[in-house]
Amino acid sequence: MKDLLRKPKIRDGFEGEKVIYIPEKILKDAKDRTPALFPIYITQIGYFPKAAHHYRERKTGCHENILIYCTRGKGHCILDNKQHEVSANQFILIPATDKYICYWADESTPWTIYWFHYTSDQIDVINKSLHITVSASPIAIPANENSIRVWHTIYKTLEMGYSHENLVSASFSLFYLIATFLFPERHVDDKDRGDIIIKTIEEMRNNLHKKLTVEQMALKNRMSASHFSTLFRKATNMPPIDYFIQLKMQKACQLLYFGTNHVKEIAMELGYDNPYYFSRLFKKNIGISPKEYRQMNQVIGKKGKTTEFIANGG
Repeated sequence: MKDLLRKPKIRDGFEGEKVIYIPEKILKDAKDRTPALFPIYITQIGYFPKAAHHYRERKTGCHENILIYCTRGKGHCILDNKQHEVSANQFILIPATDKYICYWADESTPWTIYWFHYTSDQIDVINKSLHITVSASPIAIPANENSIRVWHTIYKTLEMGYSHENLVSASFSLFYLIATFLFPERHVDDKDRGDIIIKTIEEMRNNLHKKLTVEQMALKNRMSASHFSTLFRKATNMPPIDYFIQLKMQKACQLLYFGTNHVKEIAMELGYDNPYYFSRLFKKNIGISPKEYRQMNQVIGKKGKTTEFIANGG
């Protein structure tokens, strides 16, 4: 670890960087004027693209929270005597602490990061309520365009000057910005919702031989199981597991129509250890048993007719 910390302490300055530091006096004057409007507030905000040699060592910690969102490359962070790697599509939220903090860009693939510092007169209470601790690890988050849009809104607001209205606007927007990271499933736009459903269905189709759970699907999309189920049902009019079963039954129809495998073998191919359970499930969804389905289509085939097979809802 000591070797990793032997970094050249090069001054900030990255091509395309954006940085705003709000003077302490300006923040104090704004808070004194209307304290109720600044329950939390930004003190610094920045963007470092391909931040080669970026390095920060805070031996006595920091009295503000620091959120670092990596969009490309990777970096490293030491927090509470533990070293973490922060990769693309991950963020780390470092709480206000007096413990040692150090973070830096990877030498071979330096990170591109959006970052901001924020605090509050009750920052410790806020962190405790949101379970933000020094033992936190980097958190994966899907390509987070929503957070980046809000970040840019705050940055542009502050770029227009430190008027009282601009500082209040940034303070209010900060709540939403933090929420997009801590509760990403609540801030998915319509396009992203569509992508999530399409990707989930593709995941189902590629894993018909497995037993997938709602929890597994939700975790893959960084959502709670209940919220994912609601989102999926809204898009397909069907719970995720029911949809997965329908896809399995659709595949079973194909295997029965074109193949010669026994029902037991087809059941195993679709992730069902018990062929009797598979047969009951097939009849419930298709209306007839697997054996009857195969016999029916064999008869139709002998008559030289073309048959389409459709699993309900598939």
